[in-house]
Amino acid sequence: MSQPRVTGIGGVFFKSSDPKALGEWYRKHLGIDVQPWGGAAFSWATPDNPGGAGTTVWSPFAADTGYFAPSPAPFMINYRVADLHALLALLRSEGCTVDSKVEESEYGKFGWVMDPEGNRIELWQPPAGQ
Repeated sequence: MSQPRVTGIGGVFFKSSDPKALGEWYRKHLGIDVQPWGGAAFSWATPDNPGGAGTTVWSPFAADTGYFAPSPAPFMINYRVADLHALLALLRSEGCTVDSKVEESEYGKFGWVMDPEGNRIELWQPPAGQ
């Protein structure tokens, strides 16, 4: 695989007993622009992307969310990748525990892998142009 495996952080997700109240605390005290959907999106720029097209998402989830399963961790990191299918195939060939499902939508392609400590990691290939 000649492309980089991970190109950046796409999002940080964590469990909360009261996501709405916690989001309000972050808005009030840290100035994070929490949106009605419950999280915030930070725009980014790189030398290859001087206009800053794309975002890193920050979002609290309900404490009882199943989205991080089977990980018992209260967080999940989403990493941007250049070629999701190639990376998932490579990770499988290296013996990593890779989820069999891949989701594709207008937001891009999503896949998941578990690290050796049981943390679920989300891999995200943004749509073209982001």
